[in-house]
Amino acid sequence: MVDKILKFRLRYSINKLLLFIFIIQCTVLPSGCLQQNRSENLFRVTYVYDGDTVKLANGEKVRYLGIDTPEMNYNKPPAQYLAEEAKAFNRKLVDGKIVRLEFDAQRRDKYHRLLAHVYVDGLSINKKMIEEGYAKILIIPPNEKYADEFLKLQRKARQEGRGVWAK
Repeated sequence: MVDKILKFRLRYSINKLLLFIFIIQCTVLPSGCLQQNRSENLFRVTYVYDGDTVKLANGEKVRYLGIDTPEMNYNKPPAQYLAEEAKAFNRKLVDGKIVRLEFDAQRRDKYHRLLAHVYVDGLSINKKMIEEGYAKILIIPPNEKYADEFLKLQRKARQEGRGVWAK
């Protein structure tokens, strides 16, 4: 009889401990709960294809939303004007780094690539590419989240003769 009481108390104590751990996970570490967490959209970039497309450590390709950079033309060289520079600039910003992806209305394109706004330490890579003149805006509905901001950045880059807007 004493053994049964001890086993019951032990099980009760273990259950209380597990409940306590679960509560701590949910309050201190939200990723331990069954809810979406911002860190779910964090990935390491392992390869830069060009100025607006990268590969993640999980094998997914990401196409930057709202922008278009000069094409590398891997299948039929030469690359378009400033394509190498756009790729190099993008590589400097994201290669080997942890990026946060922010999605818009559509999550994938017809090539099954992820469509996203890409951030490194809070810096919008999409906006930076436009700002420096390595990208032009390319807004394809329904993905129109930052269209107005992108247009303003492009106008400024064009006025200042940056990148593709150089004379």
